Amino acid sequence: MQYLVSVIHDQAGLATPDEQAAIDVFNDRLQAEGHWVFAGGLASPNTATVIDNRGGETMVTDGPFLEPKEYLAGFWIIEAAGPDVALKLEAEGSKACNRKVEVRPFL
Repeated sequence: MQYLVSVIHDQAGLATPDEQAAIDVFNDRLQAEGHWVFAGGLASPNTATVIDNRGGETMVTDGPFLEPKEYLAGFWIIEAAGPDVALKLEAEGSKACNRKVEVRPFL
């Protein structure tokens, strides 16, 4: 089963060198153990563009859709045998990146 793991952050800025080193070690482990599907870090929310094409005219707005206290800083997509495995792995992911994570299965 695949899971989306959202990395949630509440401060501007990238990972520190120590955090990045821990993330790299964690990523290497995910790959070595066959859990890795894809991962990526995201630019800060102020670089976002929102596109709304639900009506008759496409609306393009600079900046984030919301002004939240927390934002999506990055993500992993992992493969795990079940929710217990995913949660255990991502408890370690949270520690590695020093951020909260949200784990959700794909349908």
